[in-house]
Amino acid sequence: MIRRSLVLLCVLVCAWLGFAQDASYPPKGQLIPAPDCMMLRAAWQGEQTACTSGTHEAWLNDVRHWRFERKIRIGFNDSRYEMPALAWTQSSFIQPQMMVEDRYFYDPAAGQYTINRYLDDLEKRYGGIDAVLIWPTYPNMGIDNRNQQDMIRSMPGGLEGVKQMIAQFHRRGIRVLFPMMMWDQGTRDPGIPWPQAIAELMKEIDADGINGDTQDGVPLAFAEAAEKTGHPLAFEPEGSPSDEALAWNVMTWGQYSGQFSFVPGVDRFRWLETRHMVNISDRWNRSKTDDLQYAFFNGEGWESWENIWGIWNGITARDAEATRRMATLERGVARFLTSKDWEPFYPMRRYGVYSSRWPLGEQTVWTIVNRNEYDVDGPQMTVPMKDGIRYFDLYHGKELNPERDGDTPTLTFPLEAHAFGAVLAVSGEPDPAMQKLMARMAGITARPLSSYLGEWEPLPQQLVAIERTNLPAASPEGMIKIPGGAYVFKVEGIEIEGSDNIGVDVQYPWEDMPRRFHEHRMKVNPFYIDKYPVTNAEFKKFLDLSHYRPADEQNFLRDWTNGTYREGWGNKPVTWVSLEDARAYAKWAGKRLPHEWEWQFAAQGTDSRLYPWGSEWQARAVPAPDKGRTLRGPDAVDAHPAGASPFGVMDLVGNVWQWTDEYGDEHTRGAVLRGGSYYQPQGSIWYFPQAYRNDQHGKLLLMAPSFDRAGTVGFRCVVDAE
Repeated sequence: MIRRSLVLLCVLVCAWLGFAQDASYPPKGQLIPAPDCMMLRAAWQGEQTACTSGTHEAWLNDVRHWRFERKIRIGFNDSRYEMPALAWTQSSFIQPQMMVEDRYFYDPAAGQYTINRYLDDLEKRYGGIDAVLIWPTYPNMGIDNRNQQDMIRSMPGGLEGVKQMIAQFHRRGIRVLFPMMMWDQGTRDPGIPWPQAIAELMKEIDADGINGDTQDGVPLAFAEAAEKTGHPLAFEPEGSPSDEALAWNVMTWGQYSGQFSFVPGVDRFRWLETRHMVNISDRWNRSKTDDLQYAFFNGEGWESWENIWGIWNGITARDAEATRRMATLERGVARFLTSKDWEPFYPMRRYGVYSSRWPLGEQTVWTIVNRNEYDVDGPQMTVPMKDGIRYFDLYHGKELNPERDGDTPTLTFPLEAHAFGAVLAVSGEPDPAMQKLMARMAGITARPLSSYLGEWEPLPQQLVAIERTNLPAASPEGMIKIPGGAYVFKVEGIEIEGSDNIGVDVQYPWEDMPRRFHEHRMKVNPFYIDKYPVTNAEFKKFLDLSHYRPADEQNFLRDWTNGTYREGWGNKPVTWVSLEDARAYAKWAGKRLPHEWEWQFAAQGTDSRLYPWGSEWQARAVPAPDKGRTLRGPDAVDAHPAGASPFGVMDLVGNVWQWTDEYGDEHTRGAVLRGGSYYQPQGSIWYFPQAYRNDQHGKLLLMAPSFDRAGTVGFRCVVDAE
């Protein structure tokens, strides 16, 4: 008898283990699928199964048990979610990734950060933000050997200026994150382990968190290093971390692109730990309906990313208003959205309408999305009928009166197409905060969401004009005359990302929008061009005679000492000069910077050759590449005569990049660089790529002179001719 009981017990234990390991609805990537009955079936897929209270309970029990067992298996420790220093993450719903080059963030003319302008714009357009991911690195990083932290140090005002800038965000209640790039192993060695280096710098500038670029989970060592400094950081990997890493990655991006379905999925990490904040990131999509509705259904946030490496993918008016409404509701009910008793797919009465139930004590909130392309009105959901319980339509800011459908109370309210709903159940009167929320929502939603324009529009760019020079009486010394003439100007941008989307690269005056690939038949007027790039010796003469000093001196002539260049460097091209510095020199010399097509015509002539010397690469025509982590410096400008162009112009390719044209739109400025440089940092595809060919150019995003100056960028000048 005892033996039979033991056998039966073993069978039951094994059965329980088997059930635990064989969930019917395991996650698919970062999303847990909905109950099968919710999936609309075509005729050839078999009979449609109706959802019942039984199927919902079975699904809910299955995913709850998966969560229960999964947390045991990973040894989940929630101590970081209990830390007061990281509590802000649990209500950080809207977080843009912001390029430091955004013109709303910094004004180079005034030489100051414009935090209020930046935040006021977002408040006006889509209701504001809770945190900001400030991005100073890629795609410019790798133009020289400055590492990811050096790029922060190069921002205007240095680290003290950055710290004061962050304090301005904090005064507006906005938390600040920076990225870390563990692929950055080819630039300057920080000299200490990266976890320590990052933790110490973030403490120094008083940042709040770190985004792990390209990382599927930020390793524990980084969280431990931050805590060792007494300044805990919120770590937010770009990719999906392991379930185990959820314990120290208190935030995550939700990159659901390609996984969006009509029926929303339940975020795996949000389900495992409801205090974990997911910000959905879907940078290239021009419609944000999926992002916003998945976020609202899961009680999570959204990465409101518009400036993508200087490519503007602006939020439409409709999506902006939808963001305002969704975020206002989430902020108002934030304490509900961490409920451990979250119930996704609370049964609704209408097809295409999905809800999550968030109970908290004696109160409950439902977040609702209408995935249909049409409005849905009438009875929407059944609710418990208890004495003293009142129901409120939070979205429209009004009380709901339950109606009897047999013995079941139902709530009736309208839902706009591709929009949102929210319901509150409370005993007695809502508290003042809820009343304030409803009053605000009543005002916001008085205008239908459908009345806002949803058409996406690109952002045009303008070329910054370059004034013509006076015509010289004779051929200027050290310059070569380029006769000009008919020319097919053909060039492409080398940006790593963006494909051929509108907005990538630049917009020439004859084009209607920015794009990557360009070809244009044009007439190039005659001009003179410097035979060699401007050298250190020539720039020193300019300084001595003009007494020029830039308003922003940070990084100016960084490789000089005591006001002069290194011994033996007089004939090397000057570097660590900004576009403004180069223009100042050119004006003093009675010259100007070249338009890009002039530079290319001087390098290429009319035979479409790929390099100044011909169409085959010749190593002897350029400096040997520097693949180390320190800059050895460029070669002398006359060191490679084999690199001459058809007109005899020298040192066009492979020594230092050269400034040409500047383009700008409302949000970003960028300069076209030509010729590439000798410096080739190794170990990653993400460093600023080289453009050695005549039909390729680089685009360097511009922020401020201190940030724009680089150890591999110089210039040459032109003069207009008859």
